[in-house]
Amino acid sequence: MKLGHAIRRATAAVVAVSAMSLGLVATTAGNAHAVASCTGDVSMYGTLSDGRLTYTQIEPNTGDRVKTLIGPNLGFTPKAMAALNFNTVLVTSTTGDLYRVDVQTNNTSLTVAGVVKIWDGGWTFDKLVYDGAGHLYGTVDGQLHQYLVSQAKPSGSAHIGQHVVIDTGFVLKTLAAAGDDRIVASTSDGRLLSYKINGVNDWDSAVLKPSGWSAVDSLSSPGGGLYYGRTNGGMYWYHDSDPTDGDGSDIAYHSDDPVDASGWTQSLLSAYANNCAYVAPTPPKSVQGGTIYRNEVIARAKDWYNRNIPYSQSAYATDVDGDHSYRTDCSGFVSMTWHLTSSLTTETLPSVSTQISKADLRPGDALNDYSDHAVLFAGWKDQDAGTFYYYAEGSTATDMNYSTANVYSGNIGGHPASSYVALRYKKIA
Repeated sequence: MKLGHAIRRATAAVVAVSAMSLGLVATTAGNAHAVASCTGDVSMYGTLSDGRLTYTQIEPNTGDRVKTLIGPNLGFTPKAMAALNFNTVLVTSTTGDLYRVDVQTNNTSLTVAGVVKIWDGGWTFDKLVYDGAGHLYGTVDGQLHQYLVSQAKPSGSAHIGQHVVIDTGFVLKTLAAAGDDRIVASTSDGRLLSYKINGVNDWDSAVLKPSGWSAVDSLSSPGGGLYYGRTNGGMYWYHDSDPTDGDGSDIAYHSDDPVDASGWTQSLLSAYANNCAYVAPTPPKSVQGGTIYRNEVIARAKDWYNRNIPYSQSAYATDVDGDHSYRTDCSGFVSMTWHLTSSLTTETLPSVSTQISKADLRPGDALNDYSDHAVLFAGWKDQDAGTFYYYAEGSTATDMNYSTANVYSGNIGGHPASSYVALRYKKIA
């Protein structure tokens, strides 16, 4: 079942370490990129092959490693690790036990206050991550498991509960939590994937990168769109301009300026997931017929959807600004979302757009059946499977719709998917 956000946020407030005294660090990664607000330096825990705990600080603006400290042996052979907060780490053993590691200090030396076994057996996950907002995720035999963590220092089943299996098919090489119920992962064939977990058997996935990540053997994220990947012993950093859009074209690489080119020999690595937060950019507001950003296109679509503008091929309705009116049918709706100078038809929408591959669709693009219908692409449900979300003015019977379909098969808004082509507005940014 889906946990209520009120419960999740209350839990996150308990689990997250207070960062008021640390200040906010604004980090950018190239022009037009969003900002990651970080509570000081990025904190990353790890273990060496001999079982000793490590701690590393990384400056988020530059990717420079500030320090690395080596602490004591944990007293067991670690298998998977998830940093809950600045001074609490969950670690499983190769025998399936779950331990809580309490860090006393990681200032000039790494000192552990205690290593407490909080679960005796059953924790056989090959990967473990915490999303910074109350949910702990683990993978085993291709299954993705989810737990609710209700205390900053959990002591067992009383504080780690509501266990569910999200789904199968999560055969992943690396796994990192990128925010509230958001996961990034790489696969052995080199893909970089993103997931948004909505509940049991309900999740969205997108291919951020179709190749190039096969050498990454460890992936961590402190949130805010910052990713850290270890490759051949080197640590590289990346910044996703919008980690919520399921689109990897806006990921900035820093290949020529890694955290370290070598020396990362830890067997496990886990960044404190609540270290950084995504701050959406505020792009220039569009003018009619001018350049428009994708998030504004979606916001304009949501306005008509929230107002449930009735479908009509002859009536007109104002946009969110109240400055312009557009015909309230399917193509008039797409014209409104793109902030065009007039209401085009399915026959004339191609005149202001470029045809693209359906596999390359991004939020704010459109699917157009030249003779019948047009819908606005809102995002992938499962990119590999071809399922997606869309907004559309449907018909006099349904008016505004927000629904799912498949770009390759079945029907989209009552018309065969094979009759649609993917369009990208020429002035979309």
